[in-house]
Amino acid sequence: MIDAGERVTAGRSRQAPELEPWVHDALLAAGVALVLTLAAAADVDGSGADGGTYLWAAGLGGLMLVRRRYPVLVVALSVAGLIAYYAVGYPPIGVAVPVAAAVFSAAEFGRLTAAVLGAVTVVAVSVAYRLAVGQDPALLLAYELPGHLLLLAAAVALGDSVRSRREARRQAAEVAALVAERYERRIAERLAAERLAIARDLHDSVGHAMTIVALHVQVAQEAVGRDDAAAADALRVISSTTATTLADVRRTVSVLRQPDRGPRAVPDLTDLESAVLPARQAGIEVETAVAVGEDVPSSIAAAAYRIVQESMTNVVRHSGAQHARVEVREADGVLHVTVADDGGSGGQQPRGGAAGHGIAGMRERAEALGGALTAARGADGFEVHASLPLGGVS
Repeated sequence: MIDAGERVTAGRSRQAPELEPWVHDALLAAGVALVLTLAAAADVDGSGADGGTYLWAAGLGGLMLVRRRYPVLVVALSVAGLIAYYAVGYPPIGVAVPVAAAVFSAAEFGRLTAAVLGAVTVVAVSVAYRLAVGQDPALLLAYELPGHLLLLAAAVALGDSVRSRREARRQAAEVAALVAERYERRIAERLAAERLAIARDLHDSVGHAMTIVALHVQVAQEAVGRDDAAAADALRVISSTTATTLADVRRTVSVLRQPDRGPRAVPDLTDLESAVLPARQAGIEVETAVAVGEDVPSSIAAAAYRIVQESMTNVVRHSGAQHARVEVREADGVLHVTVADDGGSGGQQPRGGAAGHGIAGMRERAEALGGALTAARGADGFEVHASLPLGGVS
């Protein structure tokens, strides 16, 4: 995302800088004034141009400086000014040329009706006047009128085209901004989900390891001087567990530091024995039953493993159980995970600790995959049951 943004910024920096709007208006004003001045100076009918002629040309050009703010007023003043110009008797400068810039501006800024009315008004007044003073109708209607109409229509069409292109660019920029915002939001959501998944994995794996270590530290402390072999076995378990957990943490940190190394390795149901090992090492008899197909999605298998691991950690920490049962089976497109023990219910802390995150984390895992999890204490012990739908998950 950062690279893409840098490329966009670099691409924009290579483009030629756009002129400010007022510069465009000033250039258009100067162009209109120059064209009208040249037309008046040509004095095609010999009526003679004076200072008023050029002042009028400058004034009509100057209207372009306010065309953005008052496009309709500019059209009205241009039409009225042209009619007054000819009424005073100044040299002819045409009909369409003096108002072409005004109707173009009105169409450019979305005042299409005003642009069309202005063009029609100036042509109609011109034709009516010239017919009234006895000019040749054939020459006027067949030769001059089509040219005026075409020029004014082209000015209106060009202005409307510029407006349409500007609107299309604006909409494209808005769409691009919305797409970029949506893309960034998705990235943020994915990062948040990944951070949550890492936090859960660390809680499960490190908490699981600490339970094993704490348990065998107690065994070693009690066995020292009385049963050295048992103490040595406990220390071997502690050493193996800490080494495995440290390697796990290092892999996770390595992936976080170098995300291009690929996805993190996640456990699955083939590792289920490692999840129940702490309970067995604590002297709890654990029965496992796994009946699933070979096409269980990796995310479902990893969630099932973590639920079993956290549940067994809680059995060791809190239950005082002698027996536990782990069942993982697939039925009707749902993976069912059950962990039950025969620990007593009197005076024990809630599973996962009174202020811990064990059951909440397991429930979040299940719900994130569209499933559900229940954890309840009964007369015979404690049972955790999760149902994870298999459909549509990869």
